[in-house]
Amino acid sequence: QVQLVESGGGLVQPGGSLRLSCAASGMIFGINTMGWYRQAPGKQRELVADITYGSTTNYVDSVKGRFTISRDNAKNTVYLQMNSLKPEDTAVYYCNAELRLISGIYYQNYWGQGTQVTVSS
Repeated sequence: QVQLVESGGGLVQPGGSLRLSCAASGMIFGINTMGWYRQAPGKQRELVADITYGSTTNYVDSVKGRFTISRDNAKNTVYLQMNSLKPEDTAVYYCNAELRLISGIYYQNYWGQGTQVTVSS
């Protein structure tokens, strides 16, 4: 009923930039918070950044000043602009959305399939 489709991952050199996109589609009534998480090999999944419907943002300390999250509510899409990338940013990045289906009552969390970001020279 709902799909979160991510794009924009890839291989980049240290200091480079990437822009991730995630579009939610399906029978969606509304979306509250959208966010990006990441999981590196052998580590737990962590929140990178999230953004409310009203565009209040939140970042993990390690990406502040380098990453920018934004969203287009009309397109049900969230973006993550990643600048000054470091090798330690290497991970699978997952999109998350707290949304309610047209047929539903409650808001629930949905996940994308993940996109690989590799920062290496």
